[in-house]
Amino acid sequence: MTAAKCRLCGSDLTQTFVDLGMSPPCESYLEADQLDRGETFYPLHVRICSSCLLVQLPAYLAGEDIFSHYAYFSSYSDSWVAHAKRYVEAAVERLGLDGDSFVVEVASNDGYLLQHVRDRGIRCLGIEPAANIAEVARAKGIDTVCEFLGEVTGTEVAATHGKADLVAANNVFAHVPDIVDFAKGLRALLKDDGTATIEIPHLLRLIDDRLYDTIYHEHYSYLSLITTQRVLAEAGLTVVDVQELSTHGGSLRTWSMPTEHATPQSDRVAQVLRDEREAGLDTVAGHAGFADVVSAARDDLVEFLIAARRDGRTVAGYGAPGKGNTLLNHAGVREDLLDYTVDRSTFKQGMFLPGTHIPIHPPEKLAETRPDYILILPWNLREEITAQLEYTREWGARLVVPLPRLEVF
Repeated sequence: MTAAKCRLCGSDLTQTFVDLGMSPPCESYLEADQLDRGETFYPLHVRICSSCLLVQLPAYLAGEDIFSHYAYFSSYSDSWVAHAKRYVEAAVERLGLDGDSFVVEVASNDGYLLQHVRDRGIRCLGIEPAANIAEVARAKGIDTVCEFLGEVTGTEVAATHGKADLVAANNVFAHVPDIVDFAKGLRALLKDDGTATIEIPHLLRLIDDRLYDTIYHEHYSYLSLITTQRVLAEAGLTVVDVQELSTHGGSLRTWSMPTEHATPQSDRVAQVLRDEREAGLDTVAGHAGFADVVSAARDDLVEFLIAARRDGRTVAGYGAPGKGNTLLNHAGVREDLLDYTVDRSTFKQGMFLPGTHIPIHPPEKLAETRPDYILILPWNLREEITAQLEYTREWGARLVVPLPRLEVF
């Protein structure tokens, strides 16, 4: 069997980071008439490059097969929209953006972020590969180009619309098979003195907090600041600052500029790099042991669900996120342990989770059936969802989060 090649340096990928077995694509929700048909499962075998240390999932699925029509709409999360608004406010102040500025967001989804840019009177453009989602953004008045970003697309967009003062790429950098070409696309979009911001789930937090459900086929790369800098350098971009965020269980927001015009790096860059080196992320050996941690997290969830069933308790889910599908498929959870889940997205309601075939209902289903436990699958939105589910305390429901540690509250 031919070894997979590193998407950053081209070396053979021979070292395993973690192998989660086989799973269907996490956003391949099923209609009722598809339940008796076959599903295609693909490996979730994550490797680490011995040469450049990029942790990555080989491209078992092409980006076009995942993102051309997509099931995730950012605006269904109130806290995520609020996060985007805070980002826009901070970027406007930091960079002095005004009516003469131009902002581009890559993977702009349904306009959840650019609506805040538009409302400030700043010209903006979205680049979104999913046609169904781009149409929703346009309906909101957000000018959107329906394309995948690479160097060619970035050059063409810049030639048509002009180069940007700010390019935002929030939670997309890990989603591209050709990460170097994507980075070159960012550079092509930028003015020579422009700034690109990238938000990525932080590999250090994934390891420390057992967040293995963030591994799925649309996440091709699992990034540290060490490896992020290496990718951006290939495109002529230099990280000048970094912020540690609480989103997605722990993320980084990097601020980068074209290398020839980059300002000095902040002390925060040096601090995060020190933290990563102290954790061993500058060596292959420092990434070892994650498989045992994953097995323990899975066992905690399964043991809880089996105990609840034996005690005659009912368990329902809240949310139908991609990460939840990794978790449930890896743990072998089916309807016998989780009756159903609910989701605010009307796109998902009435459908079934891939692999597990657990039905997805509107949130009102919870009040109808009054489950004893509610498993919060998008645990990264714990505070927001806990507030939304306060009414379930009326019948004594208890909430459960599976990660970073199983907790019933």
